[in-house]
Amino acid sequence: MRVFVLNKNRQPLDPCKPARARILLSVGKAKVYRRYPFTIILTEEVKQPITHDHQLKIDPGAKISGLAIVQGKRVIWGSELTHRGFQIQEALTSRRQLRRSRRNRKTRYRKPRFLNRTRSKGWLAPSLTSRVQNILTWVKKLSRFCPVTGISQELVRFDTQKLQNPEISGIEYQQGTLYGYELREYLLEKWNRKCAYCGVAGTQLEIEHIKPLSKGGSNRVSNLAIACRRCNQAKSNQDIELFLSKKPSILKRILSQAKRSLADAASVNTTRWKLYHVLKSIGLPVEVGSGGLTKFNRCRQSLPKTHWLDAANVGKVETLIIEVTLPLAISAKGHGTRQLCRTNKYGFPTRHCSRIKFHKGFQTGDIVRAVVTKGKKIGTYVGRVATRKSGSFNISTKSGLVQGISHKYCKFIHRKDGYAYAN
Repeated sequence: MRVFVLNKNRQPLDPCKPARARILLSVGKAKVYRRYPFTIILTEEVKQPITHDHQLKIDPGAKISGLAIVQGKRVIWGSELTHRGFQIQEALTSRRQLRRSRRNRKTRYRKPRFLNRTRSKGWLAPSLTSRVQNILTWVKKLSRFCPVTGISQELVRFDTQKLQNPEISGIEYQQGTLYGYELREYLLEKWNRKCAYCGVAGTQLEIEHIKPLSKGGSNRVSNLAIACRRCNQAKSNQDIELFLSKKPSILKRILSQAKRSLADAASVNTTRWKLYHVLKSIGLPVEVGSGGLTKFNRCRQSLPKTHWLDAANVGKVETLIIEVTLPLAISAKGHGTRQLCRTNKYGFPTRHCSRIKFHKGFQTGDIVRAVVTKGKKIGTYVGRVATRKSGSFNISTKSGLVQGISHKYCKFIHRKDGYAYAN
């Protein structure tokens, strides 16, 4: 990937190639400003610098979101941001259970009160809010390091109205190539990219009518499934009850899953609309596109299925020149907890948590390099550190957790910012 460059006054300049960055660092014309994402700052100010347009593209996802920066036709930077929404949901559930258990033990029964439970307009669950805030944080961060002139966002994964009624935008959309990608992508997600009848994965899957057209079936999405070629040909125009007469459990599962509403797609769209309005408030022009268009652009160029390449193909794309070979992997870790004590599985307090966040100049979440020269743990360890008052730290590395590393061996690489990084 290219390296972000800042002018001496911290004005973002055009990113340069790694070879150019090494030359600037070796001759003393630049210094390392930030490790993740890698950014250098010039020691001498460039008067009236010339910069080019850069488009920041976003592919929001439930677990992982893709980010890419495109300069003209060149993809010069990419990353995959892993969210912690499910961890937040589990933590809130655990806290709620512990609180209710404690109240049942300590207080008498009281009637529930609901007048203080109103939600503000535009409220989202904390797990969904964290996803939006993670993306917003990185949009603002990248805008400080790179001269971003516009944002492209995959606004909706599936166009639910056009799935329900293909005629809504005219016959051209219904019979065009894009409609097929929109519908097929939704069905792949709905049926977990497996054959609905035999469960096989990793093979060519075809769109199949649960109730055959020759017997009164329709083209509505609720009557469509994904099947492998073998099952599709074996079923032919049989009724599904007859085809699966000897497999009642599979028949029940398919009928219930086929009737499942578009609530999942609608919930994803709700989050993306919230993100869209937040991005609009930044002040940069925001381009939007659908998931079907993203897949159409990617498949047209024969690019592999990855989150950051999906992001690069959001919106109007003709051709792309991929310069990135290894995207930056970013994982949201949060900023710690305010909990004063830890509990066991029954909710009883068992150990104390220090209110002091800094120990020996470090705090939990810093990325450090520890070069141990003596003892049983000789070696070099790089990763996020968990601090203790005693000065004996734990370091989470790629190969696992290393415990009992003295603070004397640790040196800073990156200050805590709530994220972990890997190349």
